[in-house]
Amino acid sequence: MTVKTNKYTEWNKLMLGGKWREGSSVNYCTVTNPFNDEVLTELKYANKEDIHEAYQAAEEAQKSWSNSNPYERIAILEKAAQIVQDRKDELIQLLVEETGSSQLKASVEVDCVVGDLKLASTFPMMMGADIRPSGIPGKENRIYREPVGVVGAITPWNWPFHLTMRVVAPAIATGNAIVIKPDFQTPISGGLIIAKIFEEAGLPNGLIHVTVADLEEIGDYFVEHPVPSVISFTGSTAAGRHVGSLAVKHVKKPALELGGNNAFIVLDDADLDQAVSAATFGKYMHSGQICIAINRIIIDRNLYEPFVQKFLEKTAQVKVGDPQNSETIIGPMINRKQVERALSIIEKSKAEGARVVKEGNVTGNLMEPFVLVDVKNDMTIAQNEIFAPVACIIPVDSEEEAIRVANDSPFGLSGAVFAGTIERGIKVAKQIKTGMIHVNDQTVNVETNIPFGGEKASGLGRYCGEWAFEEFTTVKWISVQKDPRQYPFS
Repeated sequence: MTVKTNKYTEWNKLMLGGKWREGSSVNYCTVTNPFNDEVLTELKYANKEDIHEAYQAAEEAQKSWSNSNPYERIAILEKAAQIVQDRKDELIQLLVEETGSSQLKASVEVDCVVGDLKLASTFPMMMGADIRPSGIPGKENRIYREPVGVVGAITPWNWPFHLTMRVVAPAIATGNAIVIKPDFQTPISGGLIIAKIFEEAGLPNGLIHVTVADLEEIGDYFVEHPVPSVISFTGSTAAGRHVGSLAVKHVKKPALELGGNNAFIVLDDADLDQAVSAATFGKYMHSGQICIAINRIIIDRNLYEPFVQKFLEKTAQVKVGDPQNSETIIGPMINRKQVERALSIIEKSKAEGARVVKEGNVTGNLMEPFVLVDVKNDMTIAQNEIFAPVACIIPVDSEEEAIRVANDSPFGLSGAVFAGTIERGIKVAKQIKTGMIHVNDQTVNVETNIPFGGEKASGLGRYCGEWAFEEFTTVKWISVQKDPRQYPFS
């Protein structure tokens, strides 16, 4: 039963049109703590008129921002990074309460945001021009790097602060304005607090807008609106396909980071203890609710039995419970629907022949680890992104089979290979069709200066580093004919 306390009463308004105000919908968004159902805040949704206002205001504000002094942008981004650092404890507490994050996960997420802002602060100095020669006498070619204009960002609930900031920071740094539609379950950490941080850092009004909205009310309007040039989406592959197709239909650039079915391969000469330790972390971090979490553990049969035994021992040591406890690793799932989905996948896989060797207890949104073994790659649990503390272990008979099984998925986001030698690990890693893969490590890796994104049904484009710079800028060719040109006729 929900406890109505409205703990975060200051977060009951949206940032729209350069000011904090209520949304215009008649419907309300109630934000709750997924661990204890405590009501954190209530706010009115934005409707289509609000979204239209946000996009129009963003378009107008962006005109002057695109011509702003690069040192002004740098100073604002650096100030925003300092604000996040200074308020780290407060932000960790917000993530624990709004998203069910463990203290560890929340701390990592805040650090990622600081990294996003600091790297983005280098982008304003990259917005220059490049001069190229021409084959036409007396001509000079200039290539100008320019902002795209207005970015529409649809962001998720699982790492809302980081996955929103990795769009906002480079977009603002390169001279764009942005309209954010955070997930309705995490509107504070996924949008509202980001707008406040930039407001305090001195960002001019109208460059960031936050539209918490109900899809049943606004439909596809956020994507179809004529103003945004880029639509950034992070979420499920099914929703991403829809968003991407709409963006392309309206001649907008889609930047999509979608679902994963990440393979963790352990070859026959791997360090078993290291592999087990890595698998435990990569599977259970944030209750498995990470797009790059381990989904399939693929083990050479020579190490299969000892791996399963050691993995069960490690799993038993992972603390499950209240995320306010600093020792907790597995906190609540974001909602009961996600729990039921995971349980359904488990039941279907059992019927298909998978064997449950650890069956966790489920209380409300709190789900203890499940471990399924003797899994085949065509089973439900191996073909779907689990997004829960549920491990599935697949035995294989050779390196070649491990590669084949890893690639037998429509997804290609992250992966990992444990091998006895670096060279063998790299050789296998290069054969896995995925955007990211890690040798002698687990699948959950994010670094601010490294490209983040997937192949196949896991997305289009790359976030982070100079690759994010490319996503939110465009180029213009201006040729200059310095000497009179001789034409073949006229």
